[in-house]
Amino acid sequence: MRIVLLSAVISIALCAESASQTASTVAGSGAPIGAYTVVPELPGMGRPVDITATAARRRALMRRIGRGTVLIPAGHERNIEQDYVQDNDFRQDNTFYYFTELETQDAVLMMTARGPDSVGTVLFLPPRTPSQERWTGLRLGPDSVAVRLSGIATVLPIDSLDARARAALQPVYTQGHVRRGSADTAANNLTPIVDSMRVVKDADEIMRLRRAVDISVAGHIAAMRAARPGMYEYQLEAVLEDGFRSNGADRLGYPSIVGSGPNSTTLHYDVNRRKTENGDLVVIDAAAEWGQYTADVTRTFPVNGKFTPRQKAIYDLVLGAQQAAFDSLRPGVTLRQLDGIARRYMQQHSGTLCGQKTCDDRDYFNHGLG
Repeated sequence: MRIVLLSAVISIALCAESASQTASTVAGSGAPIGAYTVVPELPGMGRPVDITATAARRRALMRRIGRGTVLIPAGHERNIEQDYVQDNDFRQDNTFYYFTELETQDAVLMMTARGPDSVGTVLFLPPRTPSQERWTGLRLGPDSVAVRLSGIATVLPIDSLDARARAALQPVYTQGHVRRGSADTAANNLTPIVDSMRVVKDADEIMRLRRAVDISVAGHIAAMRAARPGMYEYQLEAVLEDGFRSNGADRLGYPSIVGSGPNSTTLHYDVNRRKTENGDLVVIDAAAEWGQYTADVTRTFPVNGKFTPRQKAIYDLVLGAQQAAFDSLRPGVTLRQLDGIARRYMQQHSGTLCGQKTCDDRDYFNHGLG
């Protein structure tokens, strides 16, 4: 059996304590991991906005801008089938969410800085449409509810954006095309500035990542417990994703990979249709998203609950390489350096497991660390 069977295990580690805590939730005790209090006035809006955190992020951004205008569009409503709005599969734009935590569609955030102590913020929202809300539920509109829920004092109809964008204080920073009327305004790319902010996570983001990880662990544990020879990969996928959603996941972080036997050697296998056999290893690469943040978890386990001696030896080798990389983590260490540490560990501890090829060969360790 080729070592690549278990190479994907290196992708991420979660502590045993977290696993044991989430396992009890899967069994049905306690509230879902991702439970939260909905906004009474607007139950479809998502989580209540942390207006302190979002205001701090906006201030930090405008300090970096110094002087000028920022335009950030929200995500656009996407219709899956023709024009049926009830089939809309909406996910908010990451940057708009980072600065507002609003899940409303077709909005624009505008911020203007004339100096470090002179920053104006305006949220532009489309008008509410009662006839559409009968089908889709309540939407955020340009009114006092939006002011209170967003923490932004000035909320205007989206139709007033064009004139303000044309008269915007230069320079203008944005991501993509905001609106037709602003197309004649030269814009600088905002993405590098936002990326430099988001690379360092604040307390709210860390909480969301931990919640996404805990939910993901719960789903993986549920799938491991349910696994039996003869199950189809899609049945394991169903148990896994039920574990995510039952614990409050908003959606999948990415399409779930459930590969058994020979399929476990395909890094991004996505068919999930094979019937498992006794002696198979199963690789699951799947995670939940919560609060716009996703985990990324890969695990390998025997479908019958017991490793063969060779499977265990390979598993332990990969686990040791992973731990060696973790032990070397510190500020300033690059992913390339960590990848080299893992490869050297496998070379030094592989014994005869890899045959004539070394364990750092791209045929056997082709994903890389990270």
